[in-house]
Amino acid sequence: MESIDKIMTAAVSDGIFPGAVLLASRRNEVLYHKAFGYANIYQKRSVTIQTVFDLASLTKPLATTLAVIKLIAASRLSLQDALGRLLPELKASPMAHITVEHLLAHQSGLPDYRPFYQFLQHMPLDERKDALNRCLCETSLIYPIGEETVYSDLGFMMLRWVVERTTNRRLDHFVQEEIYKPLGLKNLFFVDSKMPVKTKAFAATETCAWRNVLVEGVVHDENAFVVGGMDGHAGLFGTAEHVHELLCEIQLLYYGTVSRKVLKKEIIQEFLNFGKKTGRALGFDRPSKEHSSSGRHFSKNSVGHLGFTGVSFWIDLDRSIIIILLTNRIHPTRKNEKIKAFRPVLHDEIMSRMI
Repeated sequence: MESIDKIMTAAVSDGIFPGAVLLASRRNEVLYHKAFGYANIYQKRSVTIQTVFDLASLTKPLATTLAVIKLIAASRLSLQDALGRLLPELKASPMAHITVEHLLAHQSGLPDYRPFYQFLQHMPLDERKDALNRCLCETSLIYPIGEETVYSDLGFMMLRWVVERTTNRRLDHFVQEEIYKPLGLKNLFFVDSKMPVKTKAFAATETCAWRNVLVEGVVHDENAFVVGGMDGHAGLFGTAEHVHELLCEIQLLYYGTVSRKVLKKEIIQEFLNFGKKTGRALGFDRPSKEHSSSGRHFSKNSVGHLGFTGVSFWIDLDRSIIIILLTNRIHPTRKNEKIKAFRPVLHDEIMSRMI
């Protein structure tokens, strides 16, 4: 795919992102997997296919959602469980009737974002997560439960709390031990701020004004960083190769193939088939009707997700095509938004070659 090489090389030259890894597969066979540009522009350190990227909101489908699927398969959660039952702190709250399904579908009534880190940063680290949970309890709903779809980080913070309360384990520990480790995915992991990972080559992200440092090897998202490096909406790191392996597992289960039995196919099918008319699967996004980042050629039966740092994946479930683009587009600043126009052009070019 020489035309893809040219597009990616030009994207680096044009400042769309400093560096990237692009992977495309059909029927689980990798047809394209290449690295471009720089992981750190100041050190002139090149991206390789083993570079680890901050996966940002890909944490939502690839960690938190899969944790919920795992708990539903074990009959420890259901989609209709309400927060008032799962979290007694919310029993008398307007949030009591929000269900797990509402949170996964972004129909909880919670706002999209709140800068909790500005308040939490002044507290001892060990007290911050409990304080964050109290902040979530005190957040006002912005619309009636179930009546609108508003993409929400806060909804996935709530799901993190639900998973941790149900399992009595941290979300990152649960996902690592129950999903990634059994699948052999050593290059999908969270970074605990108390225990930095020194053995991986990370792509740098932003020169953060709040932290007064170039962020590299720790989560970029401020709300996840302030509570120790992870939450339900952000904190996952990984390589394109291991993102792909996990997506292949999900895809095989969707087709009804019993693979390594880490996840249950019936629940994967239910989550990915959900909301074909509403625009969101449970925990996953779908191509929008107009101006989708996936371009023009992905079928309606596709799911994917974007991440703020410049990462994305799309799966065409009808054609068994996966495209993963991992970039550090916010290095050195989040003001660089050129990737918005670039993604659909790239996806269209790839899909025109593959279909």
